[in-house]
Amino acid sequence: MTATTFHNALILPIAGDKPWFRGWLTADAGGRISGIAEGAPPADAPGVRHDLEGCFLAPGFVSGHSHIYTGGMRGVAADSPLYEWVSRNSLMLLGADADDLYWMTLAGGLDHLSSGITSVYNFTQSRVIALFDYEKSVLRAERIHPAEFVNRQVDGLAASGIRFVTSVRLDDEQLAEDEAFHGFDEVMRHLATVDPALNLGGSVYGSVQWSSAPVTAERERALMDRYGITNQAHFVETAEQIDIQQAKFDWYDAAGVLGPDFAFGHFVHPTDRMVARVRDTGSSVVWQPMSNGRLGSGIADIPRLLSDAVTVGMGVDDQSCTDVSDPFENMRTGLFLQRGLRSDAAVLSPADVLALHTIGSATAIGVADRVGSLEVGKYADLVVVDPYSPHTGPIWDPVATYVLGCGLRNLREVFVGGRSVWARGVSDPTRSEADLELTERMIRSAARSGIRPAVSPPADRARTLAIRSS
Repeated sequence: MTATTFHNALILPIAGDKPWFRGWLTADAGGRISGIAEGAPPADAPGVRHDLEGCFLAPGFVSGHSHIYTGGMRGVAADSPLYEWVSRNSLMLLGADADDLYWMTLAGGLDHLSSGITSVYNFTQSRVIALFDYEKSVLRAERIHPAEFVNRQVDGLAASGIRFVTSVRLDDEQLAEDEAFHGFDEVMRHLATVDPALNLGGSVYGSVQWSSAPVTAERERALMDRYGITNQAHFVETAEQIDIQQAKFDWYDAAGVLGPDFAFGHFVHPTDRMVARVRDTGSSVVWQPMSNGRLGSGIADIPRLLSDAVTVGMGVDDQSCTDVSDPFENMRTGLFLQRGLRSDAAVLSPADVLALHTIGSATAIGVADRVGSLEVGKYADLVVVDPYSPHTGPIWDPVATYVLGCGLRNLREVFVGGRSVWARGVSDPTRSEADLELTERMIRSAARSGIRPAVSPPADRARTLAIRSS
């Protein structure tokens, strides 16, 4: 790749002393930032020049919590709380195989990139398709796949060109212990074959919230130690069965899992003691305001966590419950919910939520040394946002305009490692193919459970090969 110097840019570095400045940035031939400064680039700045015409240049967004295969289930269970909604999703996946998950994941990765998300913590769909058992508050296996079911999701994300952390569930209660560990090991071996520039590492998909005994936390700790990896657990996301959820927190604490390598996803309904332990152990929290609002899960007390110096990131969660992978909408939703809840317009700032969805997320998932801000040595993962198309008016406060006034309609181009991966108005045959494959395969999978779409794709936009939904 040829080095590129971006200039005439309104830069939001998310690092250093200045929240913004007019300047330039160079991405070297290896895809990393080799220079960044105010003013015009030096005469000997390497590579080709790319005049950004006064556009914003900012780090690509980091989604610290995504289920990236779910784009074929948007609008599902639109009035249901978490457990009803997730059970519906699982039923729709009962007919899916490993290749189906490849295409669903590829489509999801490309969708994230087209929204300006360049790095993602991805909760893979487990090889065990399970339904939530309300009576026992555990996951009940409905269909079990080999490890290839997860490996093909890794392949799909790698093919999309996004950077990613791969989170894998152990399923130790649905499988024999040896089989569960062997399947996890297979995925970690496969992950090691992925381009190291895209592979941001493996992680444990923490599942104590749906377990029946503390041994699950101990097994997750063993995996973290074995591979030197992180862990993120969905926890106290919903008010449903909240006493049961809160009681399981001690299982993680007793197993010694809490710490800088551990994050709680959602963390909407913690007790005071839980918050204190997160603070004291240096654990993180990843916040999904759009998802929490859509599912009626509640509003996490993010200002309290930040005041306690807890690391907080943001994620766009499922494409089936946000229902768009839009970090701009996610930032604004979170900001407005917190202000409205407290009747306080100063409770969070635009700069705060921008930091949460970039360097905050990168820190929470353990990749801040490589992504999340514009600094020399980090990957040149960039978004170009044009506040003049459509026009947002005079820019009185650049950070406020970026967060409050811009959106996907202003997104002009997305770069991963200095290479353009999406641009407004430029067709992408891979994206078109992936979206069509996703549609066909999702319809076919859901049909196994008797679930069919209310509206089929128009005939002139479908493949010549008819979509078989029965």
